[in-house]
Amino acid sequence: MSVVAARFADGRLHLQHGPIDLIIEAFGAADEVECACRQAVEHFGDILPTLVGELAVLRRPVAEAYPLLQGPVARRMAEAVWPHRAAFITPMAAVAGAVADEMLQALVHGRTLDKAYVNDGGDIAIHLAPGQSLRAGIFAQELDGAALLTHERPVRGIATSGWGGRSFSLGIADSVTVLASTAAAADAAATMIANEVNADHSAIERRPAYSLDPDSDLGELLVTVAVGDLPQEIIDAALDRGAAEARRLRLCGLIDSAALSLRGHWLIEAGGTPLALSEAG
Repeated sequence: MSVVAARFADGRLHLQHGPIDLIIEAFGAADEVECACRQAVEHFGDILPTLVGELAVLRRPVAEAYPLLQGPVARRMAEAVWPHRAAFITPMAAVAGAVADEMLQALVHGRTLDKAYVNDGGDIAIHLAPGQSLRAGIFAQELDGAALLTHERPVRGIATSGWGGRSFSLGIADSVTVLASTAAAADAAATMIANEVNADHSAIERRPAYSLDPDSDLGELLVTVAVGDLPQEIIDAALDRGAAEARRLRLCGLIDSAALSLRGHWLIEAGGTPLALSEAG
């Protein structure tokens, strides 16, 4: 697998290597933006090989894995999931967010930029200089809302999890979008909250994770593969369980805000960052 690095017509940088697919955009003086993008390209080639070298450990529960991990992305992953170690979680729950954080650091290091972001499949790491802001969309099936991120607030990461996403979920949420201090922290928290948006009902189909992916870190755990029509009381109860977990994480200082979606219904656990749904949402 070779590294792909290309620029879109609008100036955004696209980096792809195996399963890692990034969209990067930086704002500021033209020479600073060019230097920043060059730094990102130079750093990117080592990300996947380093992760693959520690993959067996990264698929273990975090309490076992953390002392053994060496690479910078792997350590970011373990640090992000460590607060959730009372439940079953491996560092893989934060891989996309941790890659975004690592690449953002490479992008902005030594540079003077107004703002920048690294988007790893919807898990986004953000840089904001004083006085700068960024509006980020919230998606389930379509654009359902937005969050306004400002330099003054501590949010620098956004992540989304759900049963229909790139990774397996134990829950039934269509989406859980989390705002946190880093993309890796948001990624781990979104996984935990999405797992809690859950119910037992005949319209929900689950299978062991290993039957879908023999290499899955979730092993024999049952993951959601289909969610059919659900009674309103089941939807409400599932969202309430997820919102309770989001509230706990917010009160523990692990997240800023969260937006939870199930079958077209939404709940918001609000923190200090403005987060609003569209009328359609």
